Amino acid sequence: MTVHDLAAEAGRRRTFAIISHPDAGKTTLTENLLLAGGAIRLAGEVRARGETRRTRSDWMKIERERGISVSASVMTFERDGVVFNLLDTPGHEDFSEDTYRTLTAADSAIMVLDAAKGIEPQTLKLFEVCRLRDIPIITFINKLDREAQDPFALLDEVHEKLALDVAPVFWPAGSGARFRGMLDLRDDKFHVFRRPEAGEKTTHETELVPMASNHIAEVMSDGELEELRETSDLARAGLPAFDLDAYREGSMTPVFFGSALRKFGVTELLDGIAGYAPPPRTQKAVTKGEATMVEPSKNEVTGFVFKIQANMDPKHRDRVAMVRVVSGRFRRGMTLKTTNGKALNVHAPLMFMAQDREILDEAFPGDVIGVPNHGALRVGDSLSESGQVSYVGIPNFAPEILKRARVADPLKQKHLKKALEGMAEEGVTQLFRPVIGSDLIVGAVGALQFDVLEERLRAENGLDVMFEQSPYQAARWISAESHADLEAFMDKNKSQSAEDLDGAPVFLGKTAWEIGYVQEKNPKVRFTATKERAG
Repeated sequence: MTVHDLAAEAGRRRTFAIISHPDAGKTTLTENLLLAGGAIRLAGEVRARGETRRTRSDWMKIERERGISVSASVMTFERDGVVFNLLDTPGHEDFSEDTYRTLTAADSAIMVLDAAKGIEPQTLKLFEVCRLRDIPIITFINKLDREAQDPFALLDEVHEKLALDVAPVFWPAGSGARFRGMLDLRDDKFHVFRRPEAGEKTTHETELVPMASNHIAEVMSDGELEELRETSDLARAGLPAFDLDAYREGSMTPVFFGSALRKFGVTELLDGIAGYAPPPRTQKAVTKGEATMVEPSKNEVTGFVFKIQANMDPKHRDRVAMVRVVSGRFRRGMTLKTTNGKALNVHAPLMFMAQDREILDEAFPGDVIGVPNHGALRVGDSLSESGQVSYVGIPNFAPEILKRARVADPLKQKHLKKALEGMAEEGVTQLFRPVIGSDLIVGAVGALQFDVLEERLRAENGLDVMFEQSPYQAARWISAESHADLEAFMDKNKSQSAEDLDGAPVFLGKTAWEIGYVQEKNPKVRFTATKERAG
């Protein structure tokens, strides 16, 4: 395949993540994007292996019971010649670490806001990660079929809190019972909102009415029409016009409006992603000890593992590494190497439709492929044909909750250790081994992660595990310019020293205040709350 062909294939990929606060409607939007893209036939009627009705991307038992997304899924579909790789991130705040890592595999993000609530704390947190990674953001203001804030107030909030220029692509006419649809500010055509009939599940073409036509008077009252003309003129005059370069640089967000539940505005959003979102970008890497940028058109197949998913199919006890392809044309049966020399023959690569998967024959930059493996790959590993390309920047975050893990049957202690190591390799939780004692300290960003861990240890490993309060409240990775300084510190603080899964040294603090105090007293030792694992 020529460089030109490879660049053309990469150019038609859009790999994006959806970020939002819980309950902003992200899961509904995900399903209706799949519906609009022709990936599923009927919203709400997707079945997987005879299970009960549920949203396509929520497949874990605890997700179905609680109605929340707690694991990131990958969904690939094609529409009008564009290949969409949708990375569905957890919406629950306890699972932000999984979301952060998924964002490393995305080239752009869709930020979903509830029209009544605006920007909420979790949205802000996720936006900061996008900003750190220069990920451009499209904003989708959802739930316009319910009473909403004034659109100018919503856009002001985005501008103020996120320091982004806001460029509305559409402009809404009313909200709640008064919601009539939205005006496309680019061509002055009005997209008419029609409330679906009770029980209606299929999507339908949105009626478009030019503002200059007489038919517009049949869609709304004179007062509503006057209000729309006045507010849309104000938006055009007072807000910047959309600029593709400013959006892709991360300084501007195009804004779309709609109602995911009512399937309104979803097709327009999908068209916006196809037209505006960037194709696969160059990625930072280290090759032969030197920093470099890897172009998608590079012939060598390279990629990195951003997630490990175990037991997507409990019958097969499988373990699949989600690999974001960065460069080259991947073909089934290729041998790829990790930077530590492990070679993997990828003879059964997978593409995903949430829990459903199928074998794929080839993949291109921007695609996400599943590589089945039995513990050979971990989050942060890099894969390449040469084994010499190492991608940087897959983050680990210091956990906010630390607990001791105890198994009811003491004879199963070794089994517990192995199971916890497997979960830590997946990135479900973090595991710390204290230098003194045999207790295993499990760390998580939020309490819900322990519920998931407990459920999975019981279902997948037959282990009845108790998580008890640990004497520690905070963990920090430690390092020093001089190995002797680090050793001296750990020797002096043996009772609070530990190692993470990679063998990296960690200090376990009884309180956050203690960590600050110890840090002050030991200026030669660096304490960090994040660790970037280069593969």
